[in-house]
Amino acid sequence: MRPLTDQAPADPAAADDNLATQPIGYWSGLVHSIVTRRLRDTLAAIDVTQPQYWVLNRVNGGPTAPSREDVVLQLTSLADGEREIARAVDQLVHRGWLWTDAGQGLHLTDTGEAARVRVRELATELRAVVHEGISDDEYVAALKVLRRMVANVEAGGDS
Repeated sequence: MRPLTDQAPADPAAADDNLATQPIGYWSGLVHSIVTRRLRDTLAAIDVTQPQYWVLNRVNGGPTAPSREDVVLQLTSLADGEREIARAVDQLVHRGWLWTDAGQGLHLTDTGEAARVRVRELATELRAVVHEGISDDEYVAALKVLRRMVANVEAGGDS
């Protein structure tokens, strides 16, 4: 059995040789908070919310038009609240970016598709900023580590 690495208090200025002792919760939370805030600020400049962006992308994909209920079910786990996705769908319908067919399937209007493309461009630009100096291999390695940490914690059961 390998020795346990000691857990140090969160330190944004920790030297590279001390990073192994840093708490993952602090660093993953910091990245989530900063990236999410920046994305939401970027989208707010064009009067779009992150949940609206998720809805536009979900309605755009797939071989069949999803219903409102499908979209809400698929995206609610990403949202800050249980009504947030339903609210985003309503806002996009009211704005004229989505329409509902006779079978209750949601579709993008031409204006909605143009907005989805513009928002996608902004998100891609932000991704470039976030990923600056990070190779795809490094990014994949980081995600694999995070995925493994999730699996480790989930396998550990409730404490």
